[in-house]
Amino acid sequence: MTPDGIERRSDCPISFALDVFGDRWTLLVVRDLALKGKRTYSELLASDEGIATNILADRLKRLEELGIVVKRRHPDDGRQRLYGLTDAGLDLLPVLVDLIVWSATHDPQSAAPAAFVEEARRDRDGLLARLRGER
Repeated sequence: MTPDGIERRSDCPISFALDVFGDRWTLLVVRDLALKGKRTYSELLASDEGIATNILADRLKRLEELGIVVKRRHPDDGRQRLYGLTDAGLDLLPVLVDLIVWSATHDPQSAAPAAFVEEARRDRDGLLARLRGER
């Protein structure tokens, strides 16, 4: 176990990424924060994939510990927390966009919005700049 809390199988960069994001929920939480405008626990819990409350709590805690997600008090309701991506989390935007384009290309049932996929293919850098600016 390393100081970042990750049990590494090797020092391979793909292995490290899989150690962080290799379960079925973590990238979906990042997706919702990065692309779907979700900020609260209840918004994240309401995602279409149906994540369980204990799994969501665990993934948010882990992403926070890894410096990918930050949790803040809601300015209008001190009982509620707002989640957002750190700079390290925002650095995942290119990966998310590329996964969406890949899935739209190879999955005939993909729900990827055609306009998003077209923009990613036509002007990936512009799309990424726009997504970063929306934070």
